Amino acid sequence: MISDTIAAISTAVGEGGIAVIRVSGPEAVSEVSSLFRSAQPLTEAATHTVHYGFIIDPETKEKMEEVLVTLMRAPKSFTTEDVVEISAHGGVVSVRRIMELLLKQRIRLAEPGEFTKRAFLNGRIDLSQAEGVIDLIRSKSDKAFSVAFKQVEGDLSRRIQELRQTLIETLAHIEVNIDYPEHDVESMTSLFIQEKCGSVLTEIDRLLKTASQGKILREGITTAIVGRPNVGKSSLLNALSRQNRAIVTDIPGTTRDVIEEFITINNIPLKLLDTAGIRETLDVVEKIGVERSRTALNEADLILLVLNNGDELNEEEQQLMEQISGRQSIVILNKMDLPQKVETEKVKQFYKEELIVPMTVKEGEGVDRLEEAISSLFFEGKLESADLTYVSNVRHIALLHQTKRSLIDAIEAAEIFVPIDMIQIDVRMAWEQLGEIIGDTAQDSLIDQIFSQFCLGK
Repeated sequence: MISDTIAAISTAVGEGGIAVIRVSGPEAVSEVSSLFRSAQPLTEAATHTVHYGFIIDPETKEKMEEVLVTLMRAPKSFTTEDVVEISAHGGVVSVRRIMELLLKQRIRLAEPGEFTKRAFLNGRIDLSQAEGVIDLIRSKSDKAFSVAFKQVEGDLSRRIQELRQTLIETLAHIEVNIDYPEHDVESMTSLFIQEKCGSVLTEIDRLLKTASQGKILREGITTAIVGRPNVGKSSLLNALSRQNRAIVTDIPGTTRDVIEEFITINNIPLKLLDTAGIRETLDVVEKIGVERSRTALNEADLILLVLNNGDELNEEEQQLMEQISGRQSIVILNKMDLPQKVETEKVKQFYKEELIVPMTVKEGEGVDRLEEAISSLFFEGKLESADLTYVSNVRHIALLHQTKRSLIDAIEAAEIFVPIDMIQIDVRMAWEQLGEIIGDTAQDSLIDQIFSQFCLGK
């Protein structure tokens, strides 16, 4: 049982209209009440009410801050404990003074994610819902937000619970046959196991089908813009981000380091990397930039290779096309306003026509076509149905693959009439692996690691 009371700032640090301090635990109401003065004592107030008053220094009786206090009594709160939220004027000094007074009481500073962790430990949410909370905070597009919100609502949890229920019924059937073998009809038991495990396997395949899209929506696509110097890489970054993020000049080698910018294209989050022009150079600083460009190229999920339509292909560009042609990549023929010198037939040796995008980046021409090409490359032009449950968490995807393997082993064993007590091991393993997704069978160290990724006050 959790017996201590915690507090933390729940809003971003810095100046703002309002700052919120959250307090949760058995002593939350009494301890905040000792610092708060209003028309009605907080200890006598009804749950889910808001009260105007002042935070008072208990030693000097001086008014420290004018606040609104929101009271939520257990169990009808996020953590299922007594929760008090203090809304004060936004500002570093105001918040610091209130926090100092709270921490002098029987209240300690919350650890990162501890409010959500308490909601999990107290049974209000499961582990997958808790992970959905952090995805909600970090979402970079409307679609990513919607996917995370459905997870917080328990969409994935319900599906996992249904699958586990099917497996527990299978395990119960196996247990009966182990205990009462005289009533067992081996062929019927084998068919029962194949049918039940097969139905769960079908649902897992359906969930895994969304995994690549879900992972992209959650984490975004790391996109490296590469090419030789002065072909328009920085201009492309500016055009896609709709702002002058990178310096653009006619001088080759202007970009010396990798510049990052997050954008959203058709609800797909992209982490754009504008790299230094790849070429042989004696300039020490530019050489470091080129090496970083090569690293970004190797680690990218998507590569945008920019070629100058007004120049012939050099040997380095042809080698680069050959190197990346097997990866997710798009060729951009920039500066289409210049007389064409680039040999498009050489480009088509490595790329289909739909992956070669003509553009005049400085004039903004071809940006829409590039965005469509990126969407088609990763989502065949569209996302899956809005009511589909996406699996986006790497941990969940790995556990679903493990569960799939266990179920296949169980089905194959049942087909050749392996003793059912041996099949039971695989079925139970699948049940436990699904349980780890929602936290029913997760180890404490894993739970601690997940919640340590949360921000303070969440």
